[in-house]
Amino acid sequence: MIDLKRDGDVWTVTLNRPDKANALTEDMLRDLIRIMGQMHDARAVILTGAGKVFSAGADLDAARAGLAVSPLWEDLSGAVAALPGLTIAALNGTLAGGAMGMALACDIRIAVPTARFFYPVMKLGFLPQPSDPRRMAALIGPARTKLILMAGQKIDAEEALRFGLIDRIVAPETLLTDAKALTLDTVAATPDLAHQIKGMCH
Repeated sequence: MIDLKRDGDVWTVTLNRPDKANALTEDMLRDLIRIMGQMHDARAVILTGAGKVFSAGADLDAARAGLAVSPLWEDLSGAVAALPGLTIAALNGTLAGGAMGMALACDIRIAVPTARFFYPVMKLGFLPQPSDPRRMAALIGPARTKLILMAGQKIDAEEALRFGLIDRIVAPETLLTDAKALTLDTVAATPDLAHQIKGMCH
């Protein structure tokens, strides 16, 4: 359910469970953590999804069984954030719930026009993973973070772009091409230089 493809120095990781809106199971989370842990030599990593939804977050059955509060979500976002190469979330559709964490941990987020963004943890009676509000607030500010996490607002791609939650809106048919184009300068630079510049941005 996780596809991995390499094109030179660029790796593309695809959530491939489109019949379930790419909802994440415990096994999928563990696979993603393992994959990220093996990518410390990758110059660039693109995260995307199959179908028309990036991810609906936790699989509902698994969430009810405890996955909603699993530390695996935090482990995954931490593993993405720790990658030394350029990381891009190429959001092929809606991004919801706990899946928000890995996208927030990426360096750049691009999305198709039909993408929607929401994180209904409070409504469901859960806390978000610890790093998610901090990363979201760093991008869009505390008030807008509360708009999503506490007021339960679902925002569209245009509003997400205005907020700064995503960095660019692109056509669905060019999503991956556009994502790969953003990696060209990083891949052309020496790994040490790219890593140092990434560090300076934080």
